[in-house]
Amino acid sequence: MMTKLRRSMKGKKGFTLIELMIVVAIIGILAAIAIPNFLNYQCKAKQSEAKTNLGSIATCEEAYFAEYDTYSASNGDIGFATKGQNVRYGYLIVSPSSLVFTATATSIGGGIKTGAGDDVWTMTQSRILTNTTNACQN
Repeated sequence: MMTKLRRSMKGKKGFTLIELMIVVAIIGILAAIAIPNFLNYQCKAKQSEAKTNLGSIATCEEAYFAEYDTYSASNGDIGFATKGQNVRYGYLIVSPSSLVFTATATSIGGGIKTGAGDDVWTMTQSRILTNTTNACQN
């Protein structure tokens, strides 16, 4: 039985070069599609830091306004501080009058994709979130 099996397998060893090239080409096509999509999702995930923290700043400002009848232009006054080693954004609060504020998140360090300042988000006292400079646009 084994000798019969060995005779039928004679001359048929492994894959042909064409078959291997087709497999490599398919893997290359899949990688060409998957890698840009992955990088875009990664960029959008990094932007969630700015969105979440601006929402926190707005909440802190509302609490400060409820107590002092004015908005503050200081992160320290409202009790907001970022934590962690990989902070991707710097936060600035501008309060031109006691009834309005604008909080801005600007990418720092290496930025989100290209460098510092490549991604900018703002939120007002009305909780309107805008993205003036978007690092994740294709």
